Amino acid sequence: MAAAASGVAALPWPNAERATSSFSKSSHSQIRIPHRPFQIQTLRRSAFNPRCEIGAEEPVQTATSRSLRSSALELLKTSSADRYTKERSSLAVIGLNVHTAPVELREKLAIPEAQWSQAIGELCALNHIEEAAVLSTCNRMEIYVVALSQHRGVKEVTEWMSKVSGVPVSELSKHRILLYNEDATQHLFEVAAGLDSLVLGEGQILAQVKHVVKVGQGVPGFDRKISGLFKHAITVGKRVRTETNIASGSVSVSSAAVELALMKLPKPSYATARVLVIGAGKMGKLVIKHLVSKGCREMVIVNRSEERVAALREEFKDVEIIYKPLSDMLASAAEADVIFTSTASETPLFLKEHVQMLPSVSPELGNRLFIDISVPRNVEPCVSDLETACVYNVDDLKEVVAAHKEDRLRKAMEAQKIITEELSKFEAWKDSLETVPTIKKFRAYAERIRACEVDKCLSKMGDDISKKQQKAIYDLSMGIVNKLLHGPMQHLRCDGSDNRSLSEILENMHALNRMFDLDTDTSVLEEKIRAKVERIQK
Repeated sequence: MAAAASGVAALPWPNAERATSSFSKSSHSQIRIPHRPFQIQTLRRSAFNPRCEIGAEEPVQTATSRSLRSSALELLKTSSADRYTKERSSLAVIGLNVHTAPVELREKLAIPEAQWSQAIGELCALNHIEEAAVLSTCNRMEIYVVALSQHRGVKEVTEWMSKVSGVPVSELSKHRILLYNEDATQHLFEVAAGLDSLVLGEGQILAQVKHVVKVGQGVPGFDRKISGLFKHAITVGKRVRTETNIASGSVSVSSAAVELALMKLPKPSYATARVLVIGAGKMGKLVIKHLVSKGCREMVIVNRSEERVAALREEFKDVEIIYKPLSDMLASAAEADVIFTSTASETPLFLKEHVQMLPSVSPELGNRLFIDISVPRNVEPCVSDLETACVYNVDDLKEVVAAHKEDRLRKAMEAQKIITEELSKFEAWKDSLETVPTIKKFRAYAERIRACEVDKCLSKMGDDISKKQQKAIYDLSMGIVNKLLHGPMQHLRCDGSDNRSLSEILENMHALNRMFDLDTDTSVLEEKIRAKVERIQK
């Protein structure tokens, strides 16, 4: 969960050994019932290990190294030449989320926003990955890719995830989600709509999907298909929130955390409980906002600087907000009954020995409550072993959303109708991309003939022809070509405006390729692979 700016510096990950576990061929089916909110995650790796290191230490390539690299394409093709070079690119999502993996595993794979661009670069350096995007929050770490080869691509991404996190492939395969093509598209649409969140309709996830697009702009590898997918997901998220009431009620990690603490207090009220909030960034501010809405009128905020806290005082003028620096964190915790943590620290702020030394809370409250909504976690898990403390993390918020199940399902059904409609539109757009090369070749073919015939015509008419007459001849030739191309072009487009199926459109494409000799000797996929090998050689 990308907690706001708590100011705690990220620590580098240890270099992880490459996992050698066998790759699982089974994929987990994705849970479709909404369950948990999203949050941008501030991760623990300051540097990813490079995926491709060929030639890193050789400024001058040897003949042997060039030979090894150039043979990569042949090896890929000869492994299953007929199938491989004709295989269409596949969209896939590989990752972990709150429904499939515990927080202990998710926090190991979390990728900080500052490293998303680097991760995209490393993923696209893999042999079979053409485009990529990273969506890393407190409830999920999902990688979306366009793979030149579906199974090889998934294997490479899974091994990359294992390498940068230190989690064996076999363990990842037990907990991952793995969806392809239309299923992957539908999953992202449900994520953007808040249907896949723990708290149905939570609003932060749509902002996080938007941020993926913002970060990806201009990054090599965040290209047409992946960019189009995420932009369409944003459209879906907006429509669902505009046309349904899915966003009503408790719709964020922060609000659920505040409600969870209320449920655990002996008296469900913040009137007498002493509240401490660690971190005054985006998440911390939301926690404070919901605390105020639940009747909390006095709280202490620990943050690196007082500037954010001063802004909060201006916003909530009827609430007594006391600022404390990070150096006073333990002293402030000693005087608190309920502690919310929401920082970007890569290491726990509260260790067992720290909490063990804190004085007991008042007898009527029982134990000190720690509500830790950070990923990686701010409170050491073994703190829960102490009799004087109760620790809850983001996975414990399920208890809050267990109520109103019927209402949640009804809202989800309304949203699914919109998702189904938008899914058809996106798939039509994506399928239409298959015919783009043929459309371009056909237009170029017609243009060459038009230009040649116009030149012949003008040369026969001599030098006396005026510019007005030349323009008239040019316009005539363009009009004839455009009218002749209109019919074939309509039969090559798949924009959902007619009843033509994709198979019919692809048949038309192949027919035009044959009739006008538009095919090349190398398949589109083979061209992409060759280009990737050439990039690696440079």
